[in-house]
Amino acid sequence: MFSIRTDLAVEAKEIYEKQNSGDISGVEVDERKEGEIKITSVKIVNDIGEKMMRKPKGTYITIDMPRFTHYDADTMDEVSKVLGESLSNMVKLDDSMTALVVGLGNWNITPDALGPKVISKLMVTRHLKQLIPDQIDEDIRPVCAIAPGVLGLTGIETGEIIKGVVDKIKPNLIICIDALASRKIERVNSTIQVGNTGISPGSGVGNRRMELSEQTLGIPVIAIGVPTVVDAATMANDTIDMVLDQMVKQAEKGGEFYNMLKSLGKEEKYAMIKEILDPYVGNLMVTPKEVDLVIDSVSKVIANGINIALQPALDLEDINRFLT
Repeated sequence: MFSIRTDLAVEAKEIYEKQNSGDISGVEVDERKEGEIKITSVKIVNDIGEKMMRKPKGTYITIDMPRFTHYDADTMDEVSKVLGESLSNMVKLDDSMTALVVGLGNWNITPDALGPKVISKLMVTRHLKQLIPDQIDEDIRPVCAIAPGVLGLTGIETGEIIKGVVDKIKPNLIICIDALASRKIERVNSTIQVGNTGISPGSGVGNRRMELSEQTLGIPVIAIGVPTVVDAATMANDTIDMVLDQMVKQAEKGGEFYNMLKSLGKEEKYAMIKEILDPYVGNLMVTPKEVDLVIDSVSKVIANGINIALQPALDLEDINRFLT
């Protein structure tokens, strides 16, 4: 099977159905809209679905943000509320239980800095519940956070750091935030995926590290990700397909180069593009030029979504007052 790099369950489903001309057994899909926000739930319910999708059994919720979300504060708040609602359905905690939020990624590289930026905007309360319990409302849930960096910065596997923290503070739930990779440029920086199956840090750029999941850490792990990059070879492959389709529509058939490309299957075409790119640019990942602004706004959206889900006793106005 032709394999295109993507971390999004909704894209994995689209790719499989396009290649096999049919639905996937063992995968349930539900789509709905809240205003301009599209929410797609993909549930992998059995081993067949797991094998076809190449993802663990569980629930993956994809939130498609409206086009101008990053430039409109009200729309950002609406997306945060939708994210908070989706997360709330996965967070099974009493008020006294502790949640650990982990911001994965390298804060020195903007497309990979989403996790650490979310941590900087999070409402952390565990220390307050311990130091001044009489001044903190009993409905406030203990929340702690960490941005462990990456192996290249610390010399320590991210999974080892998190395992050590979990063994020490014994949280009841982990929420991980990481940058992902998409197969479509239009989904970059405009889609949020929430899953209850954990995550493998670095998998989006082909640098898979120790898995963070309930199997490895002993407690439920919820993963939140935003695709911030797309594989250059995948994008080039799609571009060639678009050019060929236009040539067909315009009846500009013929020519040796055209006939050669048209005769190639997707796998051969993708392999050819990678072979051409690798000697010059290596394993190139592409991100939009406004990534600095977008990562900052998306981090606010995700942080507030987590705050809403973990602090159900507070509304967004109370949360913002706490953070200012």
